Amino acid sequence: MKSTVFSGTDLLMEPIRAMAHTIEANDPLDPLFEAIGDARVVLLGEASHGTHEYYTWRSRISRRLILEKGFNFIAVEGDWPDCYEVNRYVKGWSSNNMAREVLKAFDRWPTWMWANWEIVALAEWMKRHNLTQPDDKKAGFYGLDVYSLWESLDALMHHLQEYHPTVVDEALRAMSCFEPFNREGQEYAWYTRLANHDCEDEVVELLLRLRSAPAAYPDDPAAHFNAEQNALVAVDAERYYRTMVQANDESWNVRDTHMMDTLNRLLEYHGPDSKAIVWEHNTHVGDARYTDMTDAGMVNIGQLARERYGDGSVFITGFGSYEGSVVASNRWGAPMEQMPVPRAREGSWEDILHAAQPSDQLMIMEDFRDIDGLKAPYGHRAIGVVYDPNMERYGNYVPTYITGRYDAFMFLQKTQALHPLHVSEDFSGDLPDTYPWGY
Repeated sequence: MKSTVFSGTDLLMEPIRAMAHTIEANDPLDPLFEAIGDARVVLLGEASHGTHEYYTWRSRISRRLILEKGFNFIAVEGDWPDCYEVNRYVKGWSSNNMAREVLKAFDRWPTWMWANWEIVALAEWMKRHNLTQPDDKKAGFYGLDVYSLWESLDALMHHLQEYHPTVVDEALRAMSCFEPFNREGQEYAWYTRLANHDCEDEVVELLLRLRSAPAAYPDDPAAHFNAEQNALVAVDAERYYRTMVQANDESWNVRDTHMMDTLNRLLEYHGPDSKAIVWEHNTHVGDARYTDMTDAGMVNIGQLARERYGDGSVFITGFGSYEGSVVASNRWGAPMEQMPVPRAREGSWEDILHAAQPSDQLMIMEDFRDIDGLKAPYGHRAIGVVYDPNMERYGNYVPTYITGRYDAFMFLQKTQALHPLHVSEDFSGDLPDTYPWGY
């Protein structure tokens, strides 16, 4: 897909003004829920991992999906072991009595993605809601990501020591294979490339042994599912780290395929009528076939979900903003900062929507798919955990056919940085006086 030529965008203003829904701070978003209809999987994106409004709007939408449409769980772009502790908390299985204590355990960089006050507020709401529900109707919270190789092995070892001591030797064998790499995925990745040796057999054998073990746990009905998922994370994480040093995008596909497989396992575990809410970055939830990702052979969970469940069963909502602030880092592993988000680049989707009307907007794509001008690929801003506001003109924009990539798009004129839990004395960002911000 070639870069967009920013011409003729004035022709887009009239249909956007005519058909985009203006949204206010307390808007119930009825047009969005009407468009979602009977979808089984609702994917909610974000244009950054550090924006307050993306988290709070997704929380509001998710709460309404749980209350009104019977959705069973929220699955996020986070590590399985840490998110499973949140799941235990919101279902009343945890000894912790405050969500912020559970979320402070998210100590692997970038901590702010899930250890933030916005998620504290959501977790507290979910716990209160679940107190009124029978066990099989309690809303869950899970992580879909693949990074937690060592954390998943740790959790699996604890499980095996308690329930399956005969399988502990396989776990020890796997852990000892990874021990020389200081719990650093990149160290393992380079070792496999240079030494032509890996730990794949060890984690696969561990998964096979676990699957042959009994699955009854009277005190925790989800224990076996949790243990098996940790074993699957170890298998796919090993493969992910092994492929990340290759000169292609295979590691991206390993990661998003793992997230899709985890989502499918969760739906199967919750039953044939279960429904899922997915929170991930726009680059994961927005169908890759409508961006330049497809030119590189990359897939994502939005594409895979549509292919697996059918377009009518999947509803994708993207998010974006014109300007504001964000929490991010200037390099991988560096301390987090509150950074400015400059006005969107000229000719981008964000610039077009800002020029069309000055209010926050919601586009339901079914209303726009017959408009020729909207079928062109314009740049769409994507901010990662590593960000440099001064480099906006050189990157951060993904050529996007917006009416195909999403089923709806929420555009916000100005956004602010989220509120992390883990802050150092030199963190310059704002911290909340109270929460949960009008929930």
